[in-house]
Amino acid sequence: MTITQLKYVLAVAEYKNFTLAAEKCFVTQPTLSMQIQKIEEELAVQIFDRTKKPIQLTEIGQKIVNQSKNIVNEADRIQDIVDQQKGFIGGEFRLAIIPTVMPTLLPMFLNNFIKKYPKVKLIIEELNTAEIITKLKNGHLDAAIAVTPLEDEKIKEIVLYYEPFVAYIPENHLTFHKKEIEVSDLNVNEILLLQDGHCFRDGILNLCKNLNNEEKSHFQIESGSFETLIKLADEGLGTTLLPYLHTLDLPAKDALKLKHFTEPKPAREVSLIFPKNELKIHIIDALRSTIAGVIKGAITFQNVQIISPLQKK
Repeated sequence: MTITQLKYVLAVAEYKNFTLAAEKCFVTQPTLSMQIQKIEEELAVQIFDRTKKPIQLTEIGQKIVNQSKNIVNEADRIQDIVDQQKGFIGGEFRLAIIPTVMPTLLPMFLNNFIKKYPKVKLIIEELNTAEIITKLKNGHLDAAIAVTPLEDEKIKEIVLYYEPFVAYIPENHLTFHKKEIEVSDLNVNEILLLQDGHCFRDGILNLCKNLNNEEKSHFQIESGSFETLIKLADEGLGTTLLPYLHTLDLPAKDALKLKHFTEPKPAREVSLIFPKNELKIHIIDALRSTIAGVIKGAITFQNVQIISPLQKK
């Protein structure tokens, strides 16, 4: 059997459809089917149950797929080892960034990175954390920037920075005149949140989980953007929390409504994450050092309390 054949098996296992798997592998469907059939004949087992819709792995097929992932990853490491030995930093690199980090962090480091490493072709996409984890494990991403810790044994995390939560308090609010606020000053029923799927939302809910505010809100709204939440807060419809980097570009009139927390400041941990097989580690190191170089002047907070990005039951 060949590495190419194993890649075909992995594609069918992922997409559960021979035609779609063939498209993703850039071969015809008959070619892919024939190569998988050759493996099954060689091993004298059925990897896929073709009677099911969608196609399902057999019990032995699942074990073969698990081992195939290891073999394909280790084969990819050969080129990685050669590149490192030659000191070559280049080639395609697939990076994902979560939505609440991309707008602020990406403009800070992207230009520096592409100037320093012109032979690297960065392919960047915006994904939520759940999508990132799936794509990392399926080999469709080389690395990602997300909020950690994720508590996933198959993913390695390198912390880039700690970003405090900052409260946005409108002028008519009771706590507007406080210089700094406590977590206990928050009213969980009036905090305007990002929509479900954002780890920043889950971080806020974890931060507020021990607060018991009796009054109930007259409405509930969840938005996909911080800008909408800020505008709603300005209309007197509640308060919101923002990541520190997002506050740096606010107009002066809005910056007056920002309230920092007392120390230790609640914060999120932003990390570079990647599969533990450490493919393309030389590019990952280059990315980490570039981000570290631009972020150290923007965020200098040390006394922080890390809030988990994972949804707590």
